[in-house]
Amino acid sequence: MIIIYVQEQTQSKEPEPENATHEKVPVKPDINSEDLFGEADGEDVKLDSDSEPDEEESSGAPLPSMEPAEPSPAPAEQKSAPTGEETPKLSVSETLTSSTCKEKVTAPPQTKRKDTSGSEGEDQYTISIKVTEPSKVGDGMGAYMTYKVITKTTIPAFRKPELCVPRRFSDFLGLHSKLQEKHVSGGVIIPPAPEKSVIGMTKIKMSKEESNAADFIERRRAALERYLNRTASHPILRVDPDFRDFLERDSELPKATSTSALSGAGVLRFIHKVGDAVEKIAFKMDESDEWFEEKQLQVEGLESQLRKLHSSLESLTHHRRELSSMTSQFAKSTAMLGNVEEHTALSRALSQLAETEERIETVHADQADHDFFVMSELCKDYVALLGAVKEVFHERVKIYKVWKEAESTLNKKRENKTKLELANKTDKIPQAKQEIADWEQKVDKGKDDFEKISQAIRKEVARFDKHRVEDFKTSVVTYLEQLMENQQRIIKCWEAFLPEAKAIA
Repeated sequence: MIIIYVQEQTQSKEPEPENATHEKVPVKPDINSEDLFGEADGEDVKLDSDSEPDEEESSGAPLPSMEPAEPSPAPAEQKSAPTGEETPKLSVSETLTSSTCKEKVTAPPQTKRKDTSGSEGEDQYTISIKVTEPSKVGDGMGAYMTYKVITKTTIPAFRKPELCVPRRFSDFLGLHSKLQEKHVSGGVIIPPAPEKSVIGMTKIKMSKEESNAADFIERRRAALERYLNRTASHPILRVDPDFRDFLERDSELPKATSTSALSGAGVLRFIHKVGDAVEKIAFKMDESDEWFEEKQLQVEGLESQLRKLHSSLESLTHHRRELSSMTSQFAKSTAMLGNVEEHTALSRALSQLAETEERIETVHADQADHDFFVMSELCKDYVALLGAVKEVFHERVKIYKVWKEAESTLNKKRENKTKLELANKTDKIPQAKQEIADWEQKVDKGKDDFEKISQAIRKEVARFDKHRVEDFKTSVVTYLEQLMENQQRIIKCWEAFLPEAKAIA
């Protein structure tokens, strides 16, 4: 009986440590899931299981003999966790906060960090420019347009947070030429100013009323505003003295020279462009950097596709304006038909149809404006900006050419020195050595200039690509939203007319 009692006691005691271990197994997740993570409920289990593989090994319980030994350090972990072992807590909390931020879509704080901690220190400041109130000054061929430039900024370099100055179109062209002359050689992409239009300005000069050229004036005003804001978004150009003077000086700026399209300076600019084009064809650079080779091909392809897209958008705008005009004519004809119709219900329906078509005509006109100002002008601007990118690439080629020409001249000077030494003309050798030293400095300078402009172009192209993606994303979303809104307006117009059509007896 005693032996049997002992066996029963051992058998009854054997499951007790198993129960004890099963009761103490949840202690481990309780330690890791502290009150700090109690708010996320089910998400904590997923995060803890994903971030701590040690628990997965213990949860599988491949070694049951080790389970009784684990509860003893468990309270020690509870005591030491808040004081000594802070690093694992920080890692878990960081992963938790990062995941919850993504789920709650808290993007603005991240963008603020990028703007304030980036290499471009001026990005933490804001500047917005508006070009308003175009007005005609003078009569005849001496007339010109002036615009009011309103600037609001937090940049400390400006003397006032709000500025308002009058500027004429030639002032914008003069600003662009100054910025281009100073910064293109350093690899900076200068946003191009709007081109002069001889036909458009002739209409303005010869007409006595601005309403005759209102469409051209509005297009130019919007283009000038986009030009200034693109220039102001550049961290180098926004603090340029000439740019600040353009926005700050209350008095008139010195009259810009060589801005007229039909002047002698305009002819010289055209000849210079032709010379640059011939130089590009005649001189081929041995490109050793794959990045520049790929970017040049990308720019060429992007420019070609944008030109095609711009041409299609211009055709779309033209056809939509024709549709608006034809809809207006149809509305007038329907209204006249309704006036002569003797059937009362049919006459009323025709009159309502004319009013509906008039409302639809305004919708088509609004959509045509959005086709032009939102998408067509964006493509046109970026075709010009890609030309500016190609210009800095060409400036790099010119610096490379100067560097290689200096190397060639240096080799000739060294050969000349060798010939003088062989001919024992000692009186000319010091001069030859001095010439070699001078050309060595020119070669070193050419190499440094080439490396500097290459680095600058890399940064500028990266910045250009970033802004290009942002601009197209914003414009496409705005365009689609407006397109859907206009389609809903048309649907509402036809839904309002449908009862009138059904009421015809």
